[in-house]
Amino acid sequence: MDKIVINGGVSLKGRVRVSGAKNSALPILASTILGGGECMISNVPRVVDVVTMGKLLGILGAKVTQEASRVVIKADVINSTQAPYELVKTMRASILVLGPLLARWGQATVSLPGGCAIGSRPVNMHLAGLTKLGAEVWVEHGYIHARAKRLTGAAIYCDVPTVTGTENLMMAASLAQGTTVIENAAKEPEIVDLADFLTKRGARIIGAGTDMITIEGVRELRGSDHEVIPDRIEAGTYLVAGAITRGSISVDRCRPDHLEPVIAKLRETGADIRVEKESVHLNAGASGRPDGVDIRTMPFPGFPTDMQAQMAALMAVARGTSIITETVFESRFMHVEELRRMGADIRVEGNRLMITGCERLTGAPVMASDLRASAGLILAGLAAEGTTEVLRVYHLDRGYEDIEDKLRGLGAVIDRRAA
Repeated sequence: MDKIVINGGVSLKGRVRVSGAKNSALPILASTILGGGECMISNVPRVVDVVTMGKLLGILGAKVTQEASRVVIKADVINSTQAPYELVKTMRASILVLGPLLARWGQATVSLPGGCAIGSRPVNMHLAGLTKLGAEVWVEHGYIHARAKRLTGAAIYCDVPTVTGTENLMMAASLAQGTTVIENAAKEPEIVDLADFLTKRGARIIGAGTDMITIEGVRELRGSDHEVIPDRIEAGTYLVAGAITRGSISVDRCRPDHLEPVIAKLRETGADIRVEKESVHLNAGASGRPDGVDIRTMPFPGFPTDMQAQMAALMAVARGTSIITETVFESRFMHVEELRRMGADIRVEGNRLMITGCERLTGAPVMASDLRASAGLILAGLAAEGTTEVLRVYHLDRGYEDIEDKLRGLGAVIDRRAA
């Protein structure tokens, strides 16, 4: 098992290029099994979750070829409609094959995602929506079972906007008979990207990116090429890296319109930010310590929950007191104890973090609990005095492509070693 070792205190400078969005690539890859023909997906990040999705599609019978950032998939024939626990336990996004398998092949058996507590990161909205589309759905022995001769369009209302739920239902409805309307749909850019790809394949979808998506089902989908959008969370992570080290960096090949809430908050901290068509330039060197800001995570277009841990690290060295309110996931503060080990003054009050910034963090061995907590701890290590070791970085490899190499290219003293 690897660890990331950081010698902090270096102001980052230079340019970094953003990879494709993991959270866009995964549903797009899953959706390839909705139809035959060749699908060539480019700008796919080389991360563990993408490899896992490729393995899962291969087990189902699709022909999958991955070269660098391009994945070619042919799903003319599927040999199995079961997604086994051995793969699903490592990646919650595996549930995204449920809708496509059911819609095209009339049945699906998908293991409940690993560590899934149905109340906290619920799959119940996926199941309720598929039932509305006419499927018979039940859970037995840790597996979701679904079957339907052909799905039928329906009006579906989501109790809360759910990204994977919206994606699963949108994919299933693409092959349903009649028209489906998803109300209170999630509006994330990744959903728009999936809809764009499905439309290229012959699906009829309008309203993606709004809270009402209308899908007119078609009989079949064809192959198509598609380029995945840039990863807005990776881009935001590098912007915070520049801010927390009081550096001057340019984040290239990104979508600034997807980063507006992050850019707005970083400007509040005192960072000078200039936006171009596909780049964001941040200079925090002249502003001294960042100013503390209050943040409330929200579904898109609000401040993303996936940037909460990174901003907590930044607020740990900011002037004054900051409040971060987490409204999306109730158990996303496991990075707090590790930041405290580095000298951060943070207390948890319900779903809020109360952070009193300090002049400087100090390096320490810390343990990553999840993907975004890993990124937050690395950012803290970049700003800390001395050496920080981030353990359990396999979480990091699920969602960031070559993060240590990219940070090293900005001047960071960072390395990956065997733990």
